Amino acid sequence: MPRKVLVASRNAKKLNELRRILDEAGIAGIEIVGLNDVALYDEALETGATFEENAVAKARDGHAATGLPCIADDSGIAVDALNGMPGVLSARWSGTHGNDEANNTLLLAQLGDVPDERRGARFVSACALVADGGEVIVRGEWPGAIARKPVGDGGFGYDPLFVPDGGTVSAAQLAPADKDAASHRGRALRQLLPALAALAES
Repeated sequence: MPRKVLVASRNAKKLNELRRILDEAGIAGIEIVGLNDVALYDEALETGATFEENAVAKARDGHAATGLPCIADDSGIAVDALNGMPGVLSARWSGTHGNDEANNTLLLAQLGDVPDERRGARFVSACALVADGGEVIVRGEWPGAIARKPVGDGGFGYDPLFVPDGGTVSAAQLAPADKDAASHRGRALRQLLPALAALAES
């Protein structure tokens, strides 16, 4: 029987990203399930001042409610010219949670007169794994810059505006496997592989 691990998300793309990373690492014996696969429970509000605080709060809630090992992530984009904002407010930067188009439009407006050399940014992801054996909290960062208009229809969030360092296309133009290999969430999730391998064997 595979060991079920809850990912505290309803985003199918996030669940599939972790499945691909597990497959790539050759870790069998883990079945990834999402919030749509378990009974409803009260989820923590994202009120932390850091990505790490929000991630571990969500993972603790998921583990406590279901008894399953639980992975949660909190991620966003930190823009140099905005002193690291939107940061933990990324998903609701325009005032409405999860409105990608409005968030992107507002961010472009705020950077309208910022020259190319000062449009540096980085995607940040904190991932927490909470299980009976304890907690693991990791962080991944993906440096790049904010383009002047959205390009590409893959990915989600700020992907159409983000051009990774050393690249010429936006994150929304990358193939899923290429994005997994480079992205902030991919970098964080790969740091959880030793703990997930131990769960698979337990």
